Amino acid sequence: MLKMISKPAVKMVERYLPDPYIFVLLLTLIAAIAAIAIERQTPLAVLRFWGDGFWGLLTFSMQMLLVLVTGFMLASSPPVKRLLQRLASTAKTPGGAIILVTLVSLTASWINWGFGLVVGALFAKELARLVRVDYRLLVASAYSGFVVWHGGLAGSIPLTIATEGHFAADDIGVISTGSTVFAFFNLAIVACLFISIPLVNRLMLPDEKDSVYIDTKLLDDEPEAKSRITRPAEKLENSTTLAWLVGIPGLLFLIDHFLLRGGSLNLNIVNFLFLFLAIVLHRTPRNLLTSLQEAIKGGAGIVIQFPFYAGIMAIMVESGLAQSMSEWLVSFATETSLPFWSFISAGIVNLFVPSGGGQWAVQAPVMLPAAEALGADISRVAMAVAWGDAWTNLLQPFWALPVLAIAGLKAKDIMGFCLIQLFITGAIISVGLVWF
Repeated sequence: MLKMISKPAVKMVERYLPDPYIFVLLLTLIAAIAAIAIERQTPLAVLRFWGDGFWGLLTFSMQMLLVLVTGFMLASSPPVKRLLQRLASTAKTPGGAIILVTLVSLTASWINWGFGLVVGALFAKELARLVRVDYRLLVASAYSGFVVWHGGLAGSIPLTIATEGHFAADDIGVISTGSTVFAFFNLAIVACLFISIPLVNRLMLPDEKDSVYIDTKLLDDEPEAKSRITRPAEKLENSTTLAWLVGIPGLLFLIDHFLLRGGSLNLNIVNFLFLFLAIVLHRTPRNLLTSLQEAIKGGAGIVIQFPFYAGIMAIMVESGLAQSMSEWLVSFATETSLPFWSFISAGIVNLFVPSGGGQWAVQAPVMLPAAEALGADISRVAMAVAWGDAWTNLLQPFWALPVLAIAGLKAKDIMGFCLIQLFITGAIISVGLVWF
């Protein structure tokens, strides 16, 4: 049945979903028009919101570019390639490959979202080398695991409200992860998704006549011809000693960070880990630079599109549009239904403000007073916003850019499958937030 439903969905999305750059341009216009029409902002005011906020995600943009580049370099190192090959070799059938890549992506994303995005995409490419399977669904399966990230160890909202001195601490205090990430209702949702998402992906596997395969030659890395080393500079470029003199201290820093100082896993640490493991495992600076030249090719979408999303976020926040949308959706909520409407509102806002931390800053001033007034569970409402933020990433190509860059696909190739997951995961999460 899902195979029959997914087929027209895939065709519809392939036909009508534009390139992510066109998507962000359309979202910019929609946000601007809505701010003028609904919030009664002047065109000049909206123009200023947009321009002033346009570069607000520069740090994050660089982090995302490094997620792509450092992850690619690490995965292209000989030891990691061999590890991925061994794991991929356990999949003997197309269905097995789909289930395996989904489970790997779910697990990695629950640990850390940046880690999950890169590992899922790279593992999908490795599976495609060994198993003849629809490449679109394989990559979509890798991306679908990303939906659990905000209910996992690196969820920005639960970690924010568990931190002393967070911006809403005076109103709700500090809420430990035992009441959010490790609460029964959240773990139950995660468990259900770990079962349903791989199963749904497997059931969407197209028949062979409808499948799209990739030429495995396009996935193979061309080995660089080795030349005789004659210049002193070339000796440095091919020096394992030089690479390890820098790479090993980087790994020692990570040991100090985690074991001696009790540091946490965040995006900067993930990138640091990927980079210095790549330096050590590639053995020479020349090997690393060769891998870097290949990795950087896929970063164009991140560089050009993230500033536009920063501008959209600024319009939504500064104009009051995001707050108005949230207020309207919770205006008819009850104590029982507030988590559901918080989830739905967060999912809608996420299409325009695709940032967990930024979205919480926008929605918390609306959701928290509503929860207090209705006597609703604040930790459950906070996680509802977190899940809403993660949920519509299945439709929003913002987070798919690193995956698509690594896999060599376009958003329209995978979003039809993700659309089916959007409806099914939305139903599961909704039930979990209200009834678990």
